[in-house]
Amino acid sequence: MVPGPSQAVYPVLVMVVAVMPSASSYYVALDDHRFRSTPATVGPWDPRLQHGGPPAALLARAIEHGLPRPNARIARITFDFLGPVPVDELTVQAEVDRAGARIERSRATLAAGGRAVMEARAWRIATSPDRSPAAPMQGSLPPLPGPVENMQFFADVPTFGYGESLEWRFAEGSFAEPGPAAVWTRPRIPLLDDEALSPLCRLLLMVDSANGISAELAPTAYTFVPVELTVNVQRHPRTEWVGMRARTTLEPDGIGLTRAELFDEQGHLGVAVQTLFVAPR
Repeated sequence: MVPGPSQAVYPVLVMVVAVMPSASSYYVALDDHRFRSTPATVGPWDPRLQHGGPPAALLARAIEHGLPRPNARIARITFDFLGPVPVDELTVQAEVDRAGARIERSRATLAAGGRAVMEARAWRIATSPDRSPAAPMQGSLPPLPGPVENMQFFADVPTFGYGESLEWRFAEGSFAEPGPAAVWTRPRIPLLDDEALSPLCRLLLMVDSANGISAELAPTAYTFVPVELTVNVQRHPRTEWVGMRARTTLEPDGIGLTRAELFDEQGHLGVAVQTLFVAPR
């Protein structure tokens, strides 16, 4: 595959992805802090490494589940990727590092083999009904398309567990086309067996794919990996389907930025930004 500008067209896709996920959940809980990764976490480039979506959701769960605050909501969560996340046993620890009655910051760390591989910092804000007037984000949402019989991913990329674990419906663009895209998703499996996904975790399973759906370069010729992901949400999803409209911009010295508008079937949710490292493979 020869890389080109955003107007180029990727080669015709030949890989048809199975419609069923490769595992019944993303992780198996070994105790309150240790989790075994399943094949559903596998990303597209190496069967030994995870996609960023499942570990992001696992870190958010550690904060929501381990440090519960029913009267507060995560309004911003930032993930730092400290290294590749292996498909292996993981340890998660969460703590409040800035307590407050109205505003609180929590931190969660994901480790593999005794080494930190990913961190999350979340700002939670206390909520109260009718505390302020509503001023929702404006703009039209892309329509939710009908079912897709066979979802196809990037050319020359074998089927992978994470891709199979979500149902994807593109309203604009596709994995096959470079440039901006809009997609709706819903997970086929839970984060953990016998535990319902929280609305925020359902959103986070999807968001780290923003740079993939809006790729400006052929992914088999270039790497464009996030070094961090920041998600701002003024409300959490209320519907089964969540979506994003994403655009990637690149500088010639190898730094990129992906911006995504987030929404559910009832309207806008917030925004996400990824900072990218870009280089030829």
